[in-house]
Amino acid sequence: MNTPTITLRALEPEDLDVLYAIENDTEIWDVGHTNVPYSRYALHDYIAHASADIYADRQVRLAIENEEGVVVGLIDVMNFEPRHQRAEVGIIVKKPYRHVGYAHAAVGQILQLAQNHWHLHQLYAIVDTRNTDALNLFADLGFTSENTLQSWLYDGKNYRNAYLMQKIL
Repeated sequence: MNTPTITLRALEPEDLDVLYAIENDTEIWDVGHTNVPYSRYALHDYIAHASADIYADRQVRLAIENEEGVVVGLIDVMNFEPRHQRAEVGIIVKKPYRHVGYAHAAVGQILQLAQNHWHLHQLYAIVDTRNTDALNLFADLGFTSENTLQSWLYDGKNYRNAYLMQKIL
């Protein structure tokens, strides 16, 4: 698969509809931290006040834009620990744009930013053991998993195991 050309950029007010749709998509709540709907007001406030500076906010959320300027997803670097120089990475690509390489390109660019600009020592991802797409994505980019987190994710009915995948930079 050819890796598509993408741009990672800070969120803009024009991204409110995309952010609203993703944050309120109950199908993906079990892979993230969301468990209630977000209002447009709360998301607008988030966009307005996020500095896109990992050192100031301890997180950064970036829009993933394709070559046509369409926002195809979001990538988050969160739970930043400056003392230990590590952070968690999470990504969501909108359904119509999955399986084309956008996630691969976005995580690849985040790895470069993490190493060359944020000077992190490692990135990690917590991935449901059944999410083969995400497992393959992170493994392809050099993340390894030596730890299973038992009953880590709860979907409202069942607990599921997750892998702690990490990459030393």
